[in-house]
Amino acid sequence: MQASLLMLACVLATAVGQEPNYSHGCAHGSCYPATGNLLVGREKSLKASSTCGMRRKEPYCIVSHLQDEKKCFDCDSRRPYDPVYNTINHRIENVITTFKLHRKKSWWQSENGKSDVFIQLDLEAEFHFTHLIMTFKTFRPAAMLIERSSDFGRTWQIYRYFSHDCASAFPGVSSGPLRNINDVICESRYSDIEPSTEGEVIYRVLEPAIRIEDPYSPSIQSQLKITNLRVNFTKLHTLGDNLLDPRAEIKEKYYYAMYELVVRGNCFCYGHASECARIDGIRDDIEGMVHGRCVCNHNTKGLNCEECDDFHNDLPWRPAKGRNTNACKKCVCNSHSSVCHFDMAVYLATGNVSGGVCDDCQHNTMGRNCEMCKPFYYQDAFKDIRDPQVCVACDCDPDGSQNGGMCDSHTEPSLGMVGGQCRCKANVEGPRCDKCKTGYFGLSAENPQGCQPCRCDPRGTVSGRSQCDPVSGDCFCKRLVTGRSCDQCLPEHWALSHDLNGCRGCECDIGGAHDNHCSMESGQCRCRSHMAGRQCTQVESRYFFMALDHFLYEAESAKMGQGCTVETREHQQGRPASWTGLGFARVPEGGTLEFLITDIPYSMEYDLLIRYESQMPRDWEEVRITIVRPGPIPTSSPCGNTIPDDDRLIVSLPAGARFTVPPRAVCLEQGVTYTLRFEFRRYQDANSVLNGAANALLLVDSLALIPRHSSMDMFTAGDLASNNRKQTYERYRCHERAKSVTRPLMSDTCAKIITSMSAVINDGALPCNCDPQGSTSAMCDVRGGQCPCRPNVIGRRCDQCAPGTYGFGPSGCIACGCSLEGAVTRLCDKFTGQCQCRPGAFGPRCDGCQSGHWGFPNCRRCQCNGHADQCDQRTGACINCRDNTGGDKCDRCGNGYYGNPILGKAASGQCRPCPCPEGPNSRRHFAASCYQDNRNRQIVCNCNQGYTGARCEECAPGYYGNPSQPGGRCQPCQCNNNIDMSDMESCDRQTGECRKCLYNTEGPNCDICKSSFFGDASRRNCRKCTCNFLGTDRGQCMEREDCVCQRATGQCQCLPNVIGLTCDHCAPNHWNLANGKGCDACGCDPNNSVTSSCNEFTGQCQCRDGFGGKTCTDCQENYWGDPRTQCRACDCDWRGIESSQCNRVTGHCVCQQGVSGVRCDQCARGFSGQFPNCQPCHQCFGDWDRIVQDLAVRTKTLAERAHEIQTTGLTGPYEKAFKDLEEKLKRAQEIVNARNATAAAVATLMELIEDLRAQISETTDALNRLEGDLTVVQDSNSEASKELSALEREAKELNLTSQQLHRQLDTLKNSNFLGAYDSIRVSYNKSCDAERRANESTTTKPSTVSQSAETRRRTERLITAKKDDFNRKNAANKRALGDLNTRAQGLDLKKINEKVCGAPGDAPCGESPCGGAGCRDDEGNHHCGGLNCNGAVAVADNALERSKHAEKELNKAMGEVEGLFTKVADAKTKAEEAKEKAQAALDKATATKNKVERSNNDLRDLIKQIREFLTQEGADPDSIEAVANRVLELSIPASPLQIKHLADEIKDRVRSLSNVDAILQQTQGDVRRAEQLLLDAKRARHSAEGVKTTAETVKQALADAKTAQTSAEKAIARAKADIGDTEARLTQIESETTNSEKDLTEAMDRLGTLGQEITALKTKRANNSMAAARAEETATMARDKANEAKQILDGQLTDKYHEVQQRVDTKAKAVQEAKKKAERLRDEAKKLLKDAQDKLQRLAELEKSYEENQRRLEGKARQLDGLEDKMKAILHDINKQIQIYNTCQ
Repeated sequence: MQASLLMLACVLATAVGQEPNYSHGCAHGSCYPATGNLLVGREKSLKASSTCGMRRKEPYCIVSHLQDEKKCFDCDSRRPYDPVYNTINHRIENVITTFKLHRKKSWWQSENGKSDVFIQLDLEAEFHFTHLIMTFKTFRPAAMLIERSSDFGRTWQIYRYFSHDCASAFPGVSSGPLRNINDVICESRYSDIEPSTEGEVIYRVLEPAIRIEDPYSPSIQSQLKITNLRVNFTKLHTLGDNLLDPRAEIKEKYYYAMYELVVRGNCFCYGHASECARIDGIRDDIEGMVHGRCVCNHNTKGLNCEECDDFHNDLPWRPAKGRNTNACKKCVCNSHSSVCHFDMAVYLATGNVSGGVCDDCQHNTMGRNCEMCKPFYYQDAFKDIRDPQVCVACDCDPDGSQNGGMCDSHTEPSLGMVGGQCRCKANVEGPRCDKCKTGYFGLSAENPQGCQPCRCDPRGTVSGRSQCDPVSGDCFCKRLVTGRSCDQCLPEHWALSHDLNGCRGCECDIGGAHDNHCSMESGQCRCRSHMAGRQCTQVESRYFFMALDHFLYEAESAKMGQGCTVETREHQQGRPASWTGLGFARVPEGGTLEFLITDIPYSMEYDLLIRYESQMPRDWEEVRITIVRPGPIPTSSPCGNTIPDDDRLIVSLPAGARFTVPPRAVCLEQGVTYTLRFEFRRYQDANSVLNGAANALLLVDSLALIPRHSSMDMFTAGDLASNNRKQTYERYRCHERAKSVTRPLMSDTCAKIITSMSAVINDGALPCNCDPQGSTSAMCDVRGGQCPCRPNVIGRRCDQCAPGTYGFGPSGCIACGCSLEGAVTRLCDKFTGQCQCRPGAFGPRCDGCQSGHWGFPNCRRCQCNGHADQCDQRTGACINCRDNTGGDKCDRCGNGYYGNPILGKAASGQCRPCPCPEGPNSRRHFAASCYQDNRNRQIVCNCNQGYTGARCEECAPGYYGNPSQPGGRCQPCQCNNNIDMSDMESCDRQTGECRKCLYNTEGPNCDICKSSFFGDASRRNCRKCTCNFLGTDRGQCMEREDCVCQRATGQCQCLPNVIGLTCDHCAPNHWNLANGKGCDACGCDPNNSVTSSCNEFTGQCQCRDGFGGKTCTDCQENYWGDPRTQCRACDCDWRGIESSQCNRVTGHCVCQQGVSGVRCDQCARGFSGQFPNCQPCHQCFGDWDRIVQDLAVRTKTLAERAHEIQTTGLTGPYEKAFKDLEEKLKRAQEIVNARNATAAAVATLMELIEDLRAQISETTDALNRLEGDLTVVQDSNSEASKELSALEREAKELNLTSQQLHRQLDTLKNSNFLGAYDSIRVSYNKSCDAERRANESTTTKPSTVSQSAETRRRTERLITAKKDDFNRKNAANKRALGDLNTRAQGLDLKKINEKVCGAPGDAPCGESPCGGAGCRDDEGNHHCGGLNCNGAVAVADNALERSKHAEKELNKAMGEVEGLFTKVADAKTKAEEAKEKAQAALDKATATKNKVERSNNDLRDLIKQIREFLTQEGADPDSIEAVANRVLELSIPASPLQIKHLADEIKDRVRSLSNVDAILQQTQGDVRRAEQLLLDAKRARHSAEGVKTTAETVKQALADAKTAQTSAEKAIARAKADIGDTEARLTQIESETTNSEKDLTEAMDRLGTLGQEITALKTKRANNSMAAARAEETATMARDKANEAKQILDGQLTDKYHEVQQRVDTKAKAVQEAKKKAERLRDEAKKLLKDAQDKLQRLAELEKSYEENQRRLEGKARQLDGLEDKMKAILHDINKQIQIYNTCQ
């Protein structure tokens, strides 16, 4: 107990130390209520999960009372505890401390053996929890944990774990030590098994050992705050017997039992209360109870003072901290509200100053502080903001003002606000916003703009302005305009515009359109079928309007009466035909023609046009015409008024005319079939019959039905247009032009009217229907429908061959070509082309003789000696001679045969095979021919090339093989023509190996050149290798003129740095070929030389100015010194120098022999006389000179020796020895000077002294020896000097000799070597040519140099004269460009970029995928448009790509079609040929059959007549006898023997055809295949024709689209004509400077209205171009639009146009002058450039001339080779003839 009290005192002290100081009270800072036991008064809020005896009485035992006898007791907690009557109750409320005397008599106890038990305290509010104390009756728990909840049990947090073995009980939980106040650890000091009773567990929330910096921090306050507290017991302490004995009695002594539980804390008020009061429903009469409701201060409220008091929300609620109360602040609502709330966003926005927001503002106020008036109210500027009447209602019309009638809420001059002022909608005005603005109508609340704009089209309104009635909105329209907005034209009108009347009439074509109604936007009329154009005045592609004589019926196709025939007439080339169709119907007097009419398209009256050619001199007086109708005419029909007399006409045909029209028209109805019968009754009056009148003939060409215009409503409607149309038709005599076959070109006026007539009659346009084979195109002439025909094809549809032609097909028709001599007429069969031949003429063209004859037209029998059946039709030469014969008359034997085949000769004269050695049909026949010698009757063979011998049984020279064997042949030896073909030994006659190769070749086939030769052995041009000995590898040369090269190219193997085919010159940048070891590098100084190359012979580099030497590293020629510092001129006397170049280092001149001196200007030693005449001295001078020179040398040597001794002393040579002596003496001196010298040191000293003496003695001896040697050396030196002088003289002589040899060697190098000579010659030629050109450039007048100088002087004069003016104008241009640049900065191309490139123009080039103005891609090209860009560029590119793709596909399809067409044409040609042959055979068979039938019929008739004659009653015997005699006189054309012989021959022939069935069976498949191929060919032809037609349709559609697009573009160009000058000038400026493009944009922006109209027009044209049928009418509309634009431009924009034009002119003049100057300079520069180019051109021409000469030489060489080959061939032929003659006997 004492320990518990002590612990409690410590806990209290700790709690007091952690809590704030309360001495200052709540007014000056935070305040807190006093702490107490939170369990007091809360027995019902404390619960345990396990309590003993709650259901029944339970026994339990104790362990600690060993001295007591009673160890087990009972627990019954079903009734409350009573200290007298019920002491065995052990409920949880027994643990609450009451400081009563029996406190050890009551406790809480859990059930036996239960480990997991908890005790939980549930508080009614938030409390501060400081510490906990538990006193146990039994063992303290082996493991437990304390946890709390601050949200009334929703979530739990663990305070601490307790266990005697933390690692096993709570693995992963730290065992401490505690570092932070909120660390969760496991503590083991309160979990030991001792003591067994009254053990305590103490837990403090705030450990005293841990210093707390801020006890008011949220983390500390959160750590202390609880609403629930729970203690979980997880493990019991046991003695271990429960593990050995599972009986229940063992568990009775293991349970949890607690005497006392103390939970210290106070009510949680966040520092805003110093006391707490009870909560409703909680008793307040319990002593020591800690209540849970705070008595709040600091304007707070709530159970725990957790929120601000009402109307105190201007600051956020916060706990009180120390001296800071953090009191809540009252809201500021300007007396208009008593309710507010806190808004953190507002608080942060005000910089943490105020966050209160007033709620439910009164007096029509609003805002955070009720400082503003509500919508539809405004603040009275003269009243205080707290005045209840401060907000006044707005007086605004809700329909016309913004936001439904809101006005400015207050006055704010800086914002332009005036309190109470109404804010009108965009189209409303007035103080109350209750009136529409001018140009608007219909004030409405639903309209966000207030009023609607007057939707008056300015083009259709009278005033041209958008004004209307302010209420109804009706506009004031022009005369031809209607609609509320004046935006529609009246019916039959279109093209709303600024014209006076507003719209124009549709003017639809009376025939091409259904009516006069058209589209108001485009003016497009409603066209009839296949009519096109805005006014329907045009026809679609592949359609046409008929000519007046379209309904044409050819007389040759009519039904002809007796005596009428067809006369076909051939067309003459180059002359127009005067008839139609194939020809005429030849009608005699009394003849009839009937025309069947089935194609009447329109019911009306038609004029009958009769075309004819009179063959008589007078008129045909009477021709009756009858219209035969299929039945009576209903009165309701269009021709209901026709009477029978109207169908009978009589007309005469004038002889001098070619056509006639009856005066009365005939009425014909649509869809009815008629027959027109023509009776040619009388040629002339019967009273004037002349000779020949009975044979009167008339050639009738055709009948045409011409629509009579007076029966059409378009001419007879009675209105003005109809009358004008009729007058025009008659004035231009449109109907007269259609009568003649040959007529002039139809006028446009007539064409327009006839087009309308054609459209009415045919309900639209007529299809061309051009025959795909006979026409060249599917398009026809729109005027009449004539298709373009292929050659010799006629007809409107090109569907038949012209007379005189045949073979209608894809290539047209073929001229018959009938022979004038052999054919009856020039006409032929239109299918086969067979001409009608005269007797004796044969062939398709009747131009030849029959088989076996020749000489047309005088045919004769062929003379072929019985060896051929046919001969040439023209020459009579026999064809296909038989019996081994040949010749024009088969009168000689063929090749390989001999004999005499002339008819009538003896049988022995037949042609027999030549035995050479066997016959021609054998495999061993080697003769071209043979003959039989008349003398000895021997057969002489004319052997083939390569064979020899009497029977050609051997191979000739130059050939090999074994012809004696079967299949053996003689083949030419493959020696590439490089052997002697007359030499038998030239090649092996068995193997063909070449043995005697000629022309410098070798090898088994003589196919390679010999060693040391090169070339092409097959062309006999092996030539000797011409390797330069100096540049060729010595290993490749046997001797100087015999080197080996590559056999094919002739390339020699060169030494290093030597190049050329013959190794004859050095590689670039090398020289000295003559050294024979390869060329040396030039070594030219790269900085001082012009090029890295040098002279090929001298090695001299081409130095820059100021440099010289062989490699340009020295001073220039005739200078010396260091070129990097200074070069001096050589100062030499030219009379005494060897060369003009002095020593490049010292400057000493190179003197001639006998001359000396630095300048070579005095005689040398040993020479006498006056320079330059120096003569050698006498010979004695040389002897004395040598002696003197020797003495001088010795003297000089001694002087040098003396100088050396003087400098170094005598000890110089022995300095080292002396130093050794000195060193030893020094050591001896050291030893002597040493004070503590020992005997050893003295001994050492003595040894050193002895050594010194010995060395001195040796040195002295050496000196003496050296002095003797020196004397001997001096004597030897004197002798050597003499010898040296002699050698020097000899060397000088040798030097002179060497120089002479060197010069001779150079001469030899440069003169005797072929390579050096060639190089020198080429270099010399080049040098001469260069010198000539250089001279020409300076000496000729005018020369390039003089012209350049003159140009320069003129340029300088111009610059000087124009400099000031140019500078002045240049400054003006700069200022103008600056102004333009300033103005350009303000321009915005964004919209243009967006329309052109497809993306907003304000995006940077790097981010814009579509680019724009000024944007470039990675390659530097302009970037505009691209994928997924919808601008004009992208659309145009896509259209272009699609058109290219379509064109490519069309071309591909056309190519395939052409290929198919070609194949089909070939197949058709073959099929036609087969068809012609089959037809010819059929014709022959038919003719034969007809002939036989005719013969049989004649025979039958004769027999019948004879029978009838014999059976007649009146036949007398004499007559019968006469007939019988006549019959007997008939002779059979062959005797019985001949007939029998002929029958036998026929039988033999038939018998020989034993396999007829097999042949027929075999050919049957071929016939079927041929028929199938013919069908396939026809189908392919039809398919190809369809594909071709489709392709032509697509192609024509593309062409039409292109034409339409071109028309639309032309129309647009005409629309822009009036602004063309402006655009042209702006374009001119743009070509000079890129900034001018912006001026053009500005000018176009000023013409905005016109630009919009043109843009709309372009859009419409693009759509119309896709539908090609409407393009031209769209162009017409564009032309009208352009006229309107012109009127607008002339009217409204003239001033702006002139202003822009003046500005453009001003700027253009300045730019133009600068441009002219630049052009003049450019022209002069071009002239100079042209002169230079001319010079270069001349050089190039010279070079070409040289190359041409070279090619000519090569050509001549090839010609020589060819002539040589021809000569050899001739020689070979001669040899062959010699062999032939050698075999002759």
